[in-house]
Amino acid sequence: MGVLPENSPETVVNGGSGQRQYSDKVGNKIGKPETDRCDEVGSRLEKFKVGDKVGVGGLVDSCKSCQNCSDNLENYCPQYTAAFGAKYIDGTTTYGGFSDSMVADEHFVVRIPNGLPLDAASPLLCVGISVYSPLRYFGLDKPGLHVGVVGLGGLGHMAVKFAKAFGANVTVISTSPNKKEEAIEHLGVDSFLISRDQDQMQPHGNLPGYRVHLSVPG
Repeated sequence: MGVLPENSPETVVNGGSGQRQYSDKVGNKIGKPETDRCDEVGSRLEKFKVGDKVGVGGLVDSCKSCQNCSDNLENYCPQYTAAFGAKYIDGTTTYGGFSDSMVADEHFVVRIPNGLPLDAASPLLCVGISVYSPLRYFGLDKPGLHVGVVGLGGLGHMAVKFAKAFGANVTVISTSPNKKEEAIEHLGVDSFLISRDQDQMQPHGNLPGYRVHLSVPG
């Protein structure tokens, strides 16, 4: 982690939430999260030191004064700075994991355990938190609950892993029969349903025994 270059080529496209800026030079890290070692720290920094393994998720800064920030809901802050495709306070662009270096407020930096490889930690800061957060928010982090995961793509895989780690009984609901072996033998789900197979779905009705359904792409 260091200072973001000011003169990186960029392309402006119309993203889902308005115009977004994307680098023309894709680096050796893929996606928005960044995991690396601290190259430099501010003089008043207390949580990290140079050389620490750290990661940054979807945000690098926020106003820190609104109600959402006070409630630890910085992603709803009207002045948050996204890790990718946004502007730092000095006007330079954030490129997230596509950049060689980046700057982030220490509040948005997490420590990566020494035993966890950086490339393995990076997905946890993107798809991982996308499914971990609702599981925790809705109280689904307790053993014995029934959780249905709709879709077994990248998000679905992570949802299954977290739910199983929490001790839940997990059912995957998918349109792809060829994912059954992966789900049961490799991810350890308790049951697998083909959503297009009415004979399979009918006995379950609206799945009344399930506390929640996580609908994820894939």
